[in-house]
Amino acid sequence: MSKKQPAKAAAPTATPATEAAALPGRLTAAAVLTALEGLALAGLGVYMLYVGIAGDPDSPQQAETGGITLLALAALPLVAARGLRLGRSWSRGPALITQLMALPVAWTLYNTGGAMIIAAVALALAAVAVAALLVNPTATEALGIGPGQQAR
Repeated sequence: MSKKQPAKAAAPTATPATEAAALPGRLTAAAVLTALEGLALAGLGVYMLYVGIAGDPDSPQQAETGGITLLALAALPLVAARGLRLGRSWSRGPALITQLMALPVAWTLYNTGGAMIIAAVALALAAVAVAALLVNPTATEALGIGPGQQAR
């Protein structure tokens, strides 16, 4: 007679949702701010394309090219934000590059004056905040970056 062994319970597997829930708040905040920057770029790109096609700009070709360029640039922070939200170590580089590119843009907006000063201050604060969140030891540890850690 053979004894039947009881079925073993399946080991719980980590899903992207459970991995994202385990990420520190700093990393989640960095991902959200980076995504907002990407969405702002995409929105401005769509607006410039619309003005170039349906509006009456001084140079339709320049407006359309600017819109396409902004849409292409929006891909970097959006992809980085997704990677940060999933806890991927590769995503920190593109996110930091986005913040470094945002600082000269904020300076240019500030020098424009008027209502652009508010946008410049908001952009600069967001860029500095995200950069600080990404170099924080808690975030680097969660991403598996550092000595003796294996990248994901």
